Amino acid sequence: MSDAAPSDGLPAAPHELRVPPGPQDDVVGLCRDLLRIDSSNYGDGSGPGEREAAEYVMAALTEVGWEPEIVESAPRRASVLLRVPGTDPTRPALVLHGHTDVVPAQAADWQVHPFSGEERDGMLWGRGAVDMKDMDAMILATVRDMARRGWRPPRDVVVAFFADEEAGGDYGARWAVDHRPEVFEGATEAVSEVGGFSVEIGGRRAYLLQTAEKGLLWLRLIAHGRAGHGSQVNEENAVTALAGAVARIGAFAWPVHLTPTVRALLDGVADLTGLPFDAEDPASIDALLAALGTTRRFVGSTLCTSANPTQLSAGYKANVIPGSAEATLDVRFLPAEEAFADRTLAHLAGPGIAFEDVHRDIGLEVPFSGPLVDAMIGALEAEDPGAVVLPYMLSAGTDNKSLARLGITGYGFAPLQLPADLDFAGMFHGVDERVPIDALRFGVRTLERFLRTC
Repeated sequence: MSDAAPSDGLPAAPHELRVPPGPQDDVVGLCRDLLRIDSSNYGDGSGPGEREAAEYVMAALTEVGWEPEIVESAPRRASVLLRVPGTDPTRPALVLHGHTDVVPAQAADWQVHPFSGEERDGMLWGRGAVDMKDMDAMILATVRDMARRGWRPPRDVVVAFFADEEAGGDYGARWAVDHRPEVFEGATEAVSEVGGFSVEIGGRRAYLLQTAEKGLLWLRLIAHGRAGHGSQVNEENAVTALAGAVARIGAFAWPVHLTPTVRALLDGVADLTGLPFDAEDPASIDALLAALGTTRRFVGSTLCTSANPTQLSAGYKANVIPGSAEATLDVRFLPAEEAFADRTLAHLAGPGIAFEDVHRDIGLEVPFSGPLVDAMIGALEAEDPGAVVLPYMLSAGTDNKSLARLGITGYGFAPLQLPADLDFAGMFHGVDERVPIDALRFGVRTLERFLRTC
């Protein structure tokens, strides 16, 4: 409500009460503020950390009367935790979580400064706009509204804003699970990022609810050989051995394996488009993926395990054959294929190549059914009548992996109604990341509906 005088020129009556701002009024400013905080995570501890973002979240929550806790796993690696009591304390709790770190951004590549939080063309631009300060702002706006208007969810909600998700969560969700498990006591389910966003399929708007995510393995390959002069014949050249291993792995065509989640999604796409679905026919699958538009970038990567070489390191001078060489792989395995991935990589690398885990975490696949899923679907359908909701697998990972160690079942539900021509998938870790303001407002309305019924 505006502080301006009424249109008749009379002052407001003394007994009139100001209506507190609702979450739709709050979410845009919260998101803009968060985008202006540089919380880049370089993965090596050299970034600014999440402390400033965590302090902003603390202030936003304490301003309306909540008493959150800030925890640091290392200097400036800060997370924020809060338990919101529900109306029925006998029910299992829900974890509602986001992460405040973002991947780095090169300002020269962007149309706007990546930490400007600039509003342009009805969108908020900045690193983290879709991954995932948009959802952080939705969570904040909704939880602040609970305090302002005095409503409560039907069960306890553990609200968490984690550090370090972009580097695997060792200083964030995983640290909290290992060192503060009591915070999550009684929680059985969780909701976080990269699900509940809209796509246009066959002329219909559909929302993709994340019910699975691939496993994560960042792997270092090490080849040892015989050091020597660059002019000499050397049959134990570590660079040659490593290059061969990397080339074989990078060129390998992993076999297609459609998990239950992926099959259910393709079935749904077939129903919406009228296209045939034959799990044994690659052409049939390709046609269904094409119907997803730019979202095929997410979905296409969930048909099989993948292993991409990402880093190479060897040598220190042009005429010196080094004694060792190293490479890094980004492996994303299907939930049931971790052991298969390990065996296949060892076979492709061949003898003499050592493997070291840089970071390893599980894949997840959970049911597209049950009361929590019904509540998410119901909230989307209430805000967008006639919409279709389908399950899908995320090709990347989330902090739900860490919570799974406590037996907590995690889903991706950061609801956004998006323009059909917006390349949503391409903005994750990309340039010119941005989120429509109308989508933020839709999301916070949907999140409130969900939390009132979950």
